[in-house]
Amino acid sequence: MASYISNMTEGSEFKHLIHFSIPLLIGNMFQQFYSIVNSVVVGRFLGKNALAAVGIAGTLHFMFFSLCFGLAVGVGIVISHYFGAKKADKVKQTIGNSIYVIMLSSVVLGILGILFTKQILVLMQTPTEIMGETIAYFRILCAGVIFVGGYNGISAILRALGDSKTPLIFLLISCAINAVLDIAFVVFLHKGIEWVAIATIFSQAVAMIGSILLPLKNNEYLHIRSKHMRLDKEILIKVASMGFPVALQNLMVAFSMVILQGVVNRFGASAMAAFTATSRVEQLTGQPFNSMGAAMTTFTGQNLGAGKTDRVRKALFKSIRVVVIFAAFMWLMVALFGQWIVGQFVTDPEVIRIGHIGLLITGPFYVVLGLIYVIRGLLNGAGDGTFALIIGFVEIAGRVGLSLLFASIAGIGVWGVWWTSGVTWAIVALTAIIRYRQGKWDKFGRLRDDSN
Repeated sequence: MASYISNMTEGSEFKHLIHFSIPLLIGNMFQQFYSIVNSVVVGRFLGKNALAAVGIAGTLHFMFFSLCFGLAVGVGIVISHYFGAKKADKVKQTIGNSIYVIMLSSVVLGILGILFTKQILVLMQTPTEIMGETIAYFRILCAGVIFVGGYNGISAILRALGDSKTPLIFLLISCAINAVLDIAFVVFLHKGIEWVAIATIFSQAVAMIGSILLPLKNNEYLHIRSKHMRLDKEILIKVASMGFPVALQNLMVAFSMVILQGVVNRFGASAMAAFTATSRVEQLTGQPFNSMGAAMTTFTGQNLGAGKTDRVRKALFKSIRVVVIFAAFMWLMVALFGQWIVGQFVTDPEVIRIGHIGLLITGPFYVVLGLIYVIRGLLNGAGDGTFALIIGFVEIAGRVGLSLLFASIAGIGVWGVWWTSGVTWAIVALTAIIRYRQGKWDKFGRLRDDSN
């Protein structure tokens, strides 16, 4: 059981962060790898219109299922607090109740996604020539949303208990399956974009099932009895109060990306394909930040549950040093090899040119992107729901307002899309710093005084 659980309330803060974040980083990198494989296979063998369709569907997918992702975060925060407070029965009750929360939200959102895909794509000003492929691709993803919700739910539970290795194992297996199926379906069997989506949901199903079955034998917290499955109002309120703000934040971020995607769509298929390619690159470069931010969430939850606020402060400053180093390295890579990187997605010279310049614009902003992840990780781990809502509104205001502003300035044109992303990151980072320095985060969501 020990290998499946990590108590972060004792020992070196830096060691815990690194040991926890490395499996997350490896998993996130491989997850981005199979996302990139999707894009490369689609872009090179099915064309730039198909690549643009994948990009639009990906943005829409994140918007629709932000509720599932946010609720999974809420479940993880509550579990990490109870775990830090050494309340094993409450941990099991939260796990039992989370099954209802995650599964129900996944099914409802999947149905809504299938029903309203076309209407939303019309509002996004999706070009007619890629409408059919985008609808087909996204609806298949919606049909498999139960696997996305299930994997995110069990991953959140395991990570809250300090186990970031088990989700990694099956994510790697999932990535390998997805990559092989993509190549087999498109390159060798000459199938269309729908089969790329089928490969994705099949691989996600494997990841979900494996992540549940492997730790079941050795992790005592997963041994759920019928009493733990009874609906608990207190726990559901805690999950909702911590999960819904994060879900709404994700929804607002995704909505702002949909608006930005609509701006990109005005500039034609080449700009859309370039934006998809650079988005994949930025997702990849952001993974070290994402991993460190997730580590901060679990670390903060466990230590606030144990009443050890000073350890959280120390961990934040150590994590900031790490992301600054990563940001500098990633900026250097896109500055030196940006054209070659975009060229791995498509062969169209115009798409490569646009994507390369886009990366040169956003590269200097990677450092503020890193700050967003680690500070947000801390505040999420503390259960600061107000901040999650604030940051969501800032993202919308930044992306919508700046995209309109840059569009109105002569000579900027399509480059305003990438300037919008970079400047929005800077504004969000400043907001996160201000919120942290207000010092209220250590009062949110702590369960150490919970008498139940």
